[in-house]
Amino acid sequence: MSETASIHASAVLVGRKAILIRGPSGAGKSRLAWELVTSSPMRMFARLVADDRVYLENHSGRLLARPVTALAGLIEIHGLGIRRVAFEAVAVVGLIVDLEASDGARHPDEPAGTIVIEGITLPRLPVAAGMAVLPLVVAALPIPLTGN
Repeated sequence: MSETASIHASAVLVGRKAILIRGPSGAGKSRLAWELVTSSPMRMFARLVADDRVYLENHSGRLLARPVTALAGLIEIHGLGIRRVAFEAVAVVGLIVDLEASDGARHPDEPAGTIVIEGITLPRLPVAAGMAVLPLVVAALPIPLTGN
């Protein structure tokens, strides 16, 4: 893969699937990634895949996310700078979160919908500017089922 194949985004593995976080510069992609990793929503496993730049690849009908080699294991934390953390080398994307999305709404008329990336249809959560992102993302995650 070449460096030009990466996109400006962050990705976090939460449970079995990764959340791909997109948005304009300064929208809070790294902050959301950090919050997901440190808060472990619903006590699920959470680990950084990539911050700032992400490789995406259609592999057998699944969208894979990988960190850019030079940035693997690094995350920017505003006010503290760049920090090294544990990371996953690859993860299957299961949700797209678009920060500062023009179609994000407090009370959407329709469900969030889907988006096609690399030929793969994935659920998409558009988040309007100024909304509290972490609670929305946690609410959008599938609830893990446990056997009795």
